[in-house]
Amino acid sequence: MYKNCVKRCLDFVLSLCGLLVLSPVLLVLFVLVRVKLGSPVLFKQERPGKNEKIFTLCKFRTMTDERDEKGELLPDAVRLTKFGKFLRSTSLDELPELFNILKGDMSIIGPRPLLVSYLPYYSEREKLRHSVRPGLTGLAQVSGRNFIDWDRRLAKDVEYVEHLSFGMDLKVLWMTVQTVLGHAEEVAEDTNAVEGNFAQIRQKRLEETGKLN
Repeated sequence: MYKNCVKRCLDFVLSLCGLLVLSPVLLVLFVLVRVKLGSPVLFKQERPGKNEKIFTLCKFRTMTDERDEKGELLPDAVRLTKFGKFLRSTSLDELPELFNILKGDMSIIGPRPLLVSYLPYYSEREKLRHSVRPGLTGLAQVSGRNFIDWDRRLAKDVEYVEHLSFGMDLKVLWMTVQTVLGHAEEVAEDTNAVEGNFAQIRQKRLEETGKLN
């Protein structure tokens, strides 16, 4: 009952309330990002959602478009400004994802949506992470995402799916609040740096074992 009905109703109501209450913050951030980082203000990228259905994830951009003399983008570390780091460390760059939640692409709590290119590298068990809507925050994120390896992160996602309940969501939500306030680096997402080595690691595991267990 909770998984199939109540959870989505709560997501809709809470995301709508969040957008209304945080609208002044969103407006201020929109202006600051435009002034400090340029246009477009929103970073958009396709991600797999529930049942691997592709949707467009939106968040505030955190890097500039600085290029070298050949017109090629400079390394991420150069384009990531102090303001961009602040947005990531406070998770403020994630606020536009409330629109994704309102639309039904995402949930407040669930496995974080990774890149589409990672889909071939999941084991059959790990694919369970796509049996629910991806989340703004999840069990893996509040379990030290930046400090555990990919196997354990994905195992946390599966653990969440297998024990999905109102109590589990409350637990993850409370842990998220504690993590953001006390250890922001654990939930700050860096798509290029934190997730970028996923395919290499999983491909190596595939070559070593002959399959993804």
